[in-house]
Amino acid sequence: MRRGAVLVAAAMVAVFGLPAAAMAEDNYYKTCEYDYASCQTGVAAGLVEGQCMTASLSYGSTSVCVDYDGDYVYVRDGRADGYAAIGYVGSANGVSDRFCRNNHGYGTWVRCNFDWVEAGSHSASGGYLEQYYIMDLSYLWSWSGK
Repeated sequence: MRRGAVLVAAAMVAVFGLPAAAMAEDNYYKTCEYDYASCQTGVAAGLVEGQCMTASLSYGSTSVCVDYDGDYVYVRDGRADGYAAIGYVGSANGVSDRFCRNNHGYGTWVRCNFDWVEAGSHSASGGYLEQYYIMDLSYLWSWSGK
């Protein structure tokens, strides 16, 4: 009887206690665990659109583009350093922190599809993810009402 209860408990942990594969993939930074953050791993992108800026070499030469019409964030990994490039959008309204990860390697572009509230101020930053607790980002620009 005990053995059956242990097996049922183990099965429940296996089914209910583990995050889905997609969720685990986007849980790459400590802040991703919270409701005020949205973390995505970008999909490969060819055509890049929107306003773009590039962070300095100290921040991985990461390029970030924001397409205001579609709420897309594009991120290019600008340095062959083994770290994932990160694009960040901060918002005054709604979800405050959005992270777009490019883990495809040096020279590649990815796209993340976010949905933010256009009203209020926003900011874009770029950099890289060193590890789960360490992300280095450089402020790039701000906008409002787009």
